[in-house]
Amino acid sequence: MRRFYLLFLSLLCAAISLADPEYEEHLSLEPLPQGSLLASFSFKSNASLQSFEQQHFRHIPRSLGQILQHSKTKELHLRFSSGRWDAESWGARPWDGAKEGGTGVEVWAWIEADTDEQAFHHWITLNHALSGLFCASLNFIDSTRTTRPTKTYEPVGDHSNATLPHLHLLHGTLPREVVCTENLTPFLKLLPCKGKAGISTLLDGHKLFDASWQSMSIDVRPVCPETSSGCIVEVEQTVDMVLDIERSKRPHDNPIPRPAPADQLKCDTSKPYSSPDACFPMDMSSTQPWSLSDIFGRPIKGSCLATDIHGGRSESVCIRVPYEHQIFTSQGSVERKDPSRSHRCYILPESDSFEMALPQQESQAVLPRPSPPLYASRSFTGHGQERGGVQTLLTNPSPNAEVSFTYFETLPWFMKPYLHTLKAHIPTSPSHSQEEIIQSIYYRPALDRQRGTQLELQITVPPASTVRLTYDFEKAILRYTEYPPDANRGFDVAPAVIRLHPGPLDASSKAVYLRTTSLLLSLPTPDFSMPYNVIILTSTVIALAFGSIYNLLVRRFVGADEVEGFSLAKLKGRIKGRLEVLRDRFSKREKKNQ
Repeated sequence: MRRFYLLFLSLLCAAISLADPEYEEHLSLEPLPQGSLLASFSFKSNASLQSFEQQHFRHIPRSLGQILQHSKTKELHLRFSSGRWDAESWGARPWDGAKEGGTGVEVWAWIEADTDEQAFHHWITLNHALSGLFCASLNFIDSTRTTRPTKTYEPVGDHSNATLPHLHLLHGTLPREVVCTENLTPFLKLLPCKGKAGISTLLDGHKLFDASWQSMSIDVRPVCPETSSGCIVEVEQTVDMVLDIERSKRPHDNPIPRPAPADQLKCDTSKPYSSPDACFPMDMSSTQPWSLSDIFGRPIKGSCLATDIHGGRSESVCIRVPYEHQIFTSQGSVERKDPSRSHRCYILPESDSFEMALPQQESQAVLPRPSPPLYASRSFTGHGQERGGVQTLLTNPSPNAEVSFTYFETLPWFMKPYLHTLKAHIPTSPSHSQEEIIQSIYYRPALDRQRGTQLELQITVPPASTVRLTYDFEKAILRYTEYPPDANRGFDVAPAVIRLHPGPLDASSKAVYLRTTSLLLSLPTPDFSMPYNVIILTSTVIALAFGSIYNLLVRRFVGADEVEGFSLAKLKGRIKGRLEVLRDRFSKREKKNQ
C-alpha cells in the first residue's frame, strides 16, 4: 500500500510538472531588407508564488529572487540597449516595442511601500543590488535620474486588489551607459543552462555587440492563470539583435572587406548604362547564403530543458521565410511548417548540435513586415551656449485612422524647458489647433541638483499627418566638479518614450511602445587647462622668490681680498698672458695665408 501511495504521488507530481513547464526557450530568425537578419531569443522561467516567497528556487535564479524580495519589488523591468532601430527599412519593432529600452540602461519597477520615502529607499536598494549583479552603473540612478510616470506605464503582472494601492512606480535611465560583454555574462548566468546548452550557446559577445541594433531585457512579474488555482512568478529574459549578414560572415583573421574579382561579379543588365565595360552589381543581400555557424560562429549545442505541455520536446527555433525557400538542417531535428506557409519551426536534438543553412535562393522574394503605426524622430534646434530648443516629428502613416499615444520625456535638471513655449502644429494643415493635438499635459518641474524634469503629453495625430512638437529650454551652468572627464563630448539626454493606445477597432489590448534616439547636449564648458596653468605659474613664481630669499639668508658674502691665497695682480697677469697667446696664433695664421 505504501509503495502504491508513493507511486501515485510521483505520477501526480510528474503530471503537474508536465502540465506546467517551468522553463521555455525560443529563437526566432527573420531576414530583413538590406542584407540584415533579426534574431530574437526568449527565455522564460516560472515558479509558484508560494515557493518563491519561501525561497525555494529551481529555475528562477536565486540571486535575482533574493534581491527582489529584499527590496519589496513586486514587478521589475530592466533593459540594456544600443544602436538604432531603422523603422523605415525594418518595419515594426519586435514584441511591439515592449521588450525594448532606450539607449543605455533603462529600469522601472513597482515597489510595495506605505509612503513615497520608503518606496524611494527600496528603489535605491534595488538599483545598487542590480548594479553589482549585472556589472552596470545602476548605482548612479539617484533622485536626479528618477521619475514617477503617471500615464506611460501600467503593471503587466496580476496583482491583488489589496496590493495595488501600495504599489509605487519608479523609473530611471542611464543613457550614457555603454552596454558590453560585462553585462552579457551575468545575463547568461541567470539561465538554467548558463549558456552551455540550448539556443543560448549562440550568444557570443563579439557577435552581439557588433550588431546594428541590440536589446537585452529582463521582466519579472506575477501571473495568475485563469485555468490554475495558484499564482506563479514569471521571469522572462529576451535578447533581440539585428545582424549584418555580410559583416557577420567575415572571418576573424581577415575582417577587412575586399572587393570581389571582376569575373565573380553579377551585373544588373537591366540598367540603361550597363555595358561590357561598366558593371552595376546586383543586390543579392536579401538572398545570399548563410548558416548559423556563419552568423553566430557556432551551431546550437543540444537543447536545454525544453518540453511542452505534453511532455515532448518543444519547438525551439523558428524562421520566417517564404515557403519556396530551401533550408537544410542537421540530422535529428524535426521540422514543422506553419499552415500560413510563412514560418518553419524545428525541434532540436537533445544532445547533438543543430545547424541550419540557407543556400543561395533563386527567388528574391521577401515576406513583408508590418509597418510601424507611428514614426518619431527628435533633435535639437537653435545655437549658442545659453539657450536651445527641442523638435520632435511624429508621423502617422495610416491614411484613414488617427493615432493616440502618450509622449513621455525625462530631462536632466540642468536642461530647463520653458513650458509656455510648448507648441504642437501640423505644417501641412494649419487648421488643426494645438488643443486638438494635445489633450492633456502632466509637467513636473526640475529642482537644481535634486530631481529632473518630467513631461507627459496625451497627443492625437490625424491620419496621414505629421505633428511638429517644439519647445525652448535654458542651459544651466554646472560646478566644475560636476563635469565628466570628457566634458567637451556633451551630456546624454534620455530618449523619449511613446506608448500607443489601442484603438477601438483593435482586438488586442496590448500597448505598443516606441522610443526615439538619445540626444547629445552641449553645455557651457570651462577651460579645464586653466588650473594647470595657474599651478605652473604659481609654482614658478614661488620657486624664484623662495630661491632668491633663501640665497640671501643662507649664502655668505666675503670680499676678494679676504680670500687666502688670492692676488689680484696674479689674476691680471694670467689673463694678459692668455690674450697674448691668442694674438700670436692669429698673427701666424695671417702670415701663412699671405
